Amino acid sequence: MAVGFTNVFAGNPLDRASDRRTDPVWIAEKLGDPSALAIFLWNGDPLLEGRPEQRRLHFAPADLGRLLAGSDERLLFLGLNGDVPIFAVDLEDAADPAQGALAGRGEFAELRGVAANLPLPEAGMAATARGLFEWRRRHRWCSACGQPSEVADGGWKRVCTACKTQHFPRTDPCVIMLPVFGDRCLLGRQASWPAGRFSALAGFLEPGESIEEACAREVKEEAGLEVVAVRYHSSQPWPFPANLMIGLIADVSHDQAAPDYTELEAVRWVTRQQTRQLLEQGYEDMSAPNVIAIARELMAAWAYETA
Repeated sequence: MAVGFTNVFAGNPLDRASDRRTDPVWIAEKLGDPSALAIFLWNGDPLLEGRPEQRRLHFAPADLGRLLAGSDERLLFLGLNGDVPIFAVDLEDAADPAQGALAGRGEFAELRGVAANLPLPEAGMAATARGLFEWRRRHRWCSACGQPSEVADGGWKRVCTACKTQHFPRTDPCVIMLPVFGDRCLLGRQASWPAGRFSALAGFLEPGESIEEACAREVKEEAGLEVVAVRYHSSQPWPFPANLMIGLIADVSHDQAAPDYTELEAVRWVTRQQTRQLLEQGYEDMSAPNVIAIARELMAAWAYETA
């Protein structure tokens, strides 16, 4: 469904059938459907086919997926593509399955590195599968009583084997914002990034905090600026491991910015024209965020809005 601007990792086109996947009989029927397909992830990386500049997810018969999964713990019902059930399989073997059971079907590649060359809907499917599998790895034990939990609802829920507490996938919301003052925006740099990389500011929402409040707090903490207005741009699922990036443009009251040095080693003001140059070819010693990052879309939205 078209819902406006879509970032990389959003745009998953599947009907998740959340009202039907709670029925194990229905899930079994879909898994046994001759048309059912499966995608494969190995340690979080998807199995791909095609040329490097135009990759695609490899879809195999779901029977093969069920065989390689071995149990429900490694099998996930992703959703319906029309009438076709789509499943995902989580593989964690030490040996590359593309050199073994999946030989000749493609190769596994790191999702962050290949996402820009995947069709947007398929990047969304891979992100959904990776996010769910990462959550399942981190929540194998009940947080209420400490006993093992089991998958349910096609892989979208875990239930404690002892106290029966139900556990659902975690999504950690983050604000990511571009502070602006007049005809300039503020970019920040972390020491761990590649040389010259500058990007938008970002941070996690805290309990009891609105999106606007989190935006203002993070900008104040990281750059010493007061936010006076916030505009929403778009959001992006970020399955590393399970974040939702909430993209904002934040007007600030002055331009006396200073990095806090605990998270940022530098901040820099750039004009619209300089931001356009940064996005298109680089500017001075600066480089822009990765092409799949929502930070780059925020910069572009602001830099070109009056172009």
